[in-house]
Amino acid sequence: MNTTRIVRPDSAGRPTRRRLALLVAASTLLATVVSTVTVTANAAIPPPPSGWSLVWGDDFTGVANTLPSSANWIIDTGTSYPGGPPNWGTGEIQTYTNSTANVSHDGNGNLRITPIRNGSGQWTSSRIETVRTNFKAPAGGVLAIEGRIQMPNVTGAEAAGYWPAFWALGAPYRGNYQNWPGIGEFDVMENVNGINSVWGVLHCGVAPGGPCNEFNGIGAQRACPGSTCQSAFHTYRFEWDASVSPQQLRWYVDGQHYHTVTQSQVGSYWSQMTDHAGYFLLLNVAMGGAFPNGVAGGTTPTAATVSGRPMLVDYVAVYSRGGGTNPTDPPTTPPPTTPPPGGTVSAYSTIQAEAYNGQQGVGVEACSEGGQNIGWLANGDWVRYDRVDFGSTPPRDFVGRVASGAGGGVSGLVQVRVDSPTGPVLGSFAVGNTGGWQSWQSIPGNVSAVTGVRTVYLTFSSGQPADFANLNWFTFRR
Repeated sequence: MNTTRIVRPDSAGRPTRRRLALLVAASTLLATVVSTVTVTANAAIPPPPSGWSLVWGDDFTGVANTLPSSANWIIDTGTSYPGGPPNWGTGEIQTYTNSTANVSHDGNGNLRITPIRNGSGQWTSSRIETVRTNFKAPAGGVLAIEGRIQMPNVTGAEAAGYWPAFWALGAPYRGNYQNWPGIGEFDVMENVNGINSVWGVLHCGVAPGGPCNEFNGIGAQRACPGSTCQSAFHTYRFEWDASVSPQQLRWYVDGQHYHTVTQSQVGSYWSQMTDHAGYFLLLNVAMGGAFPNGVAGGTTPTAATVSGRPMLVDYVAVYSRGGGTNPTDPPTTPPPTTPPPGGTVSAYSTIQAEAYNGQQGVGVEACSEGGQNIGWLANGDWVRYDRVDFGSTPPRDFVGRVASGAGGGVSGLVQVRVDSPTGPVLGSFAVGNTGGWQSWQSIPGNVSAVTGVRTVYLTFSSGQPADFANLNWFTFRR
């Protein structure tokens, strides 16, 4: 939804949303059927066709008036990210909440996101984003992001300002909020003002201008096939195809292909938006802002805009096909254990961070220094290493190889504990932004006396909820 619009970028540099220019008619649309379109109101996540695998999904089958799963979704609240640009960088005027009046299961297999205007004229709504941030095309393969959605069923003057969206942002945006559009944005579905049209848009590069013509993006639009976008469910799909050269990004509605962007169109900026950990998905209904205002030719919402028309989401799914190991797939086997079976590992060797024996809240990704690192480290996360041998002489300090692309003011501690993730802290060091999530530094920290063979925990503590560090390896020194 997001980041594009037709206004100047906010001074903080967040995506500003988009698209007067996107009202250009999509006249050369290709109609390539890629999936069977279902018509029931609460279809299950479709099983993947032959050659495809289901990476992740949510069918929203929760009990009526309950929030979406916290294991899958983060609910954004307020009018900006902490330290991010106001009004979410788009000029939208609502306040997002975690109230079930604004976001909840409907009890019929759908998620309901409902904008509401109170008696004083203030609007509330909801915006959710996936916990996972690593949805990415496998090398030499294809990633598909799909959702079955009914846009708010409102049209004409009563729809002025309604702005439903299903989209994805590059992982480095989380916790930074100043690096759009370089990290990339895929708008799978956007709609404004109750128009029977879906917009599909790529944002990339620099703003203003750049290869993606920011703040408009590279976009196309078309009417929903058959029933209008507002009166029925339609399936919106985005594909990132890394199996062809140049690579392609493709947009579909109900299996009909209507928009393509190639790697060649983006040029040297392609790697900037594809070489990071991946993308997280978002669903929201904004009210007002640059895109609906630009299309309406004036400020929205208006006195005629009605309250309480929800966007219904039947399912969201991520699929992959071909290529090597899909970086979005959880490992089918745990990382290699730290000690060999029945043995120990020296505390004074270089202990690879990904060679943990247990973890909470930790992800693994490819490392620019070779091998893998653990990442997405935030307050309360930890990793465990079994049978670490300190010998009879205690260490004087420990060293961690860390990197961080955390935003301004976001930092935290890497702490050493033994035998329990809640035991006394034996040593720690602080880390903040090092220049990027793969910009590595070796940082030492003093450590209290410890000897013998112990279970070592590295715990991560921060005063903010945002990710603040990646870790490649650590060691102790005597």
